[in-house]
Amino acid sequence: MRVFSLKSCDTCRKALKSLAEAGYAPDVVDVRKDGLSDADRAAVIAEFGDAAINRASTTWRGLSDAEKEMDPAALLAAYPTLMKRPVIQSDQGWTIGWKADVQTRYLDGAG
Repeated sequence: MRVFSLKSCDTCRKALKSLAEAGYAPDVVDVRKDGLSDADRAAVIAEFGDAAINRASTTWRGLSDAEKEMDPAALLAAYPTLMKRPVIQSDQGWTIGWKADVQTRYLDGAG
């Protein structure tokens, strides 16, 4: 399991804590510190498309109108912290965010 997160993100910290308590030991990719590889960025865009962009973020609000019109892959290349988080890649597929449906997928009968 790999978790694409941001160290300063409360939701990511909650997700990582819950996953650890459920017996997972994920490889954590900090999108600010580690960045996103071209392959990972392409996979996230292929899986989630435009939904991979967090339009509620401080980073998004700071972009110009022209930047906001950029292709999602170009946006994530330039601003990896714009990625909606956490993104989890596991043998169960890909998920984005940490809402109840994602929590159920990983935590009910997990480990």
